[in-house]
Amino acid sequence: MTDTPRTVTVEVLRYRPEQEEEPVWQAFEVPYADDMSVLQALQFIKDDLDGSLSFRWSCRMAICGSCGMMVNGRPELSCKTFLRDLLPGPVRIEALNHFAIERDLVVNIEPFIEKLERVKPWLIPKEERRLAEGEYLQSPAQVEQYEQYSGCINCMLCYAACPQFGLDQDFTGPGALALLHRYNADSRDGGGAERMEVLNAEQGVWSCTAVGYCSEVCPKDVDPANAVNQNKVNSAKDYFLHLLRPEASKPGSKQ
Repeated sequence: MTDTPRTVTVEVLRYRPEQEEEPVWQAFEVPYADDMSVLQALQFIKDDLDGSLSFRWSCRMAICGSCGMMVNGRPELSCKTFLRDLLPGPVRIEALNHFAIERDLVVNIEPFIEKLERVKPWLIPKEERRLAEGEYLQSPAQVEQYEQYSGCINCMLCYAACPQFGLDQDFTGPGALALLHRYNADSRDGGGAERMEVLNAEQGVWSCTAVGYCSEVCPKDVDPANAVNQNKVNSAKDYFLHLLRPEASKPGSKQ
């Protein structure tokens, strides 16, 4: 005697611009096992029930950050979220909050990419070195200063959780500000003065209202809220330093 397959209702917020003016909910009955993720449920729907369903994914191992979406109202990586934890259902899946929907669960990420580029998330060496001079060495203590913040996978869950970004799309936002801090805290980097313009801007760290939900939903424990708070201190220091010693805050000056 075979057991009856277990199923769960998965409700997906659909948006197909060629046939819908506004997003609509569509329900699917999905068979599941205890090790089945939300991403696998979506793949079952696309492969076996409705091939028109659109969503992003790549690695399926919580590394690429592509499969972020709202699951029962919470920003999640769908590959890391399991149906067994969402029973008895229904499981409601929709595109990330605060981003324009392009199709179904696919959102427009261009505004986020622009914010990333603005914070210059790469090492800007304090001094140029020839290859023959060897690598830039760091102590374990120096690595510890930024290591936590280097874990960001650009999944944008923190943006979907951020009420301030929901109100003001120009806000630089938790993810980009955490990456800014990752490079400013790196002893090899000399780009802090260049990035200070982003920190001090009206849409920089001072727009953050310190809700902290961004850190709660981060799948990599990056803690962007802490990065923003640290940089509020750095921004305040830069402001008063500029008042007392205007020449000290200029790029290339020794403080």
